[in-house]
Amino acid sequence: MATPGVIIAVAGPVEARVAQAIDGAPGLRVVRRCADLAEAAAAAAAGVGTLVVLSDQPHLTRTVLTDLARLGVAVVGVPTTPDAADQLVLIGVGEVVAPHAADVEIAAAAQRALERLRARNAPVQTAERSRAASSETPGAGIIVAVWGPTGAPGRTTIAANLAGEFAMGGASTLLVDADTYGGAIAQACGLTDEAPGLAAVARAAQHGALDGGIIDRYALEVAPRLRVLTGVSRPERWTELPAAALDEVWRASCSAAAVTVVDCGFSLEMDEELVYDTRAPQRNGATLSALGSAHTVVAVGTAEPLGIQRLVHGLGALREVVAREPVVVVNRVRAEVAGAKPEEAVADALLRFAQVPRTWTVPWDPRACDAAVLSGQLLAERTPRSRARRAIAAIAASVHEPADPVAAPRRPRAVAAGVGD
Repeated sequence: MATPGVIIAVAGPVEARVAQAIDGAPGLRVVRRCADLAEAAAAAAAGVGTLVVLSDQPHLTRTVLTDLARLGVAVVGVPTTPDAADQLVLIGVGEVVAPHAADVEIAAAAQRALERLRARNAPVQTAERSRAASSETPGAGIIVAVWGPTGAPGRTTIAANLAGEFAMGGASTLLVDADTYGGAIAQACGLTDEAPGLAAVARAAQHGALDGGIIDRYALEVAPRLRVLTGVSRPERWTELPAAALDEVWRASCSAAAVTVVDCGFSLEMDEELVYDTRAPQRNGATLSALGSAHTVVAVGTAEPLGIQRLVHGLGALREVVAREPVVVVNRVRAEVAGAKPEEAVADALLRFAQVPRTWTVPWDPRACDAAVLSGQLLAERTPRSRARRAIAAIAASVHEPADPVAAPRRPRAVAAGVGD
């Protein structure tokens, strides 16, 4: 078995002692002594070593650690001060030695980090266990991710009004705009889109200093028990929402609110490796992070034939990303585009082409929706008796608690039909 190679990127005079400690330990050898973090990351990407020993550095963030983990590289932190040691732990370094640790302690930490790496790569860990572990989020709250295919199916409308219904039901609710293509939660809630919002929280998470207090600082209250984290004000700012930071944001949100509703972007592609020669930021990382952390995924489509086609194709891609079956909602349902019995027609189509056993429908209600948009209010505030509001309230009840039989979702007529009938 080859001796594990160790890459060192430690600042200051302690670097020589760290290299000596690694080279003097059985089963370890130094293969590269780097001047800075960028050189160490490049060496790891080139496959030079399987362990990186790092000191605290300004550009060391959660995203860097996530990239190293994806490369199959373990990390050991060698801090210069006690405060730096705490910071390394906060951003996710698993093995951190005490400042000015003895040579034997540095070597032991390196061995433990490599053992963790071997255990993580062991074949006994199945894909199912991996997906279950990634979807478990500590804290008392739940995360509801609202997704939909391209074509403006009404993701923002459904997400904002679901959050409003949760809040009116007595749950402290956090509404988050994670759409990196065209987020509009701020406008839907009558807020300015220049608030720091999610980007500021993500910056804090990159450096580890994230708790419920940070979210409270940037979340804006728009109604009793309902707060909002606005998204990026312009699509070109999508790089401010890295997936590694948002993974931590979702964990913190479960402590900050009973329900977190996330408005996601439409794209599920992970093609950065095909476009760039090196590892690149993922524009869709925000959406994939939210979907991977969600306890419930709500998939939204529209009742037009093109909208149903996009939803059918999108559900196939979505099921490759999330382990749980999504709650399927068809928006803007009306006879003019779906026939005399539009609810049954869209449910039948989704059962036949996408194997969706239950479909929730939201009727076409332009007067109520336009009035809410014009006033910057939710349907429950502006038009509480509208048909669209009642339909969304029923969906919220089914997501947050067992569905009421009186407000059960539309079941397709062919639900019990055998294959080939």
